[in-house]
Amino acid sequence: MIHTAIMIAYVMVGLAFVLSLARLVKGPELPDRILALDTLYINTIALLILLGIHLGSAMYFEAALLIAVMGFMGTLALSKYLLRGDIME
Repeated sequence: MIHTAIMIAYVMVGLAFVLSLARLVKGPELPDRILALDTLYINTIALLILLGIHLGSAMYFEAALLIAVMGFMGTLALSKYLLRGDIME
């Protein structure tokens, strides 16, 4: 039963990943692309967590935490650059 649920979740998160990638490429403006990039790393975290549940390994959860921190910092830096024109003050 859990195997079927994980496979369905893989397909749904994979579809969300592809749609976010399409928005990243097609996005009409820079804020749309930044939002799509943010959604891409969230989808990557979801895929890693699903893989960790599927394989029963805690290593994937740690990798998901690292991606979450790096993704947050990247989104913060891109947003700051978009608003001010530079990252460091």
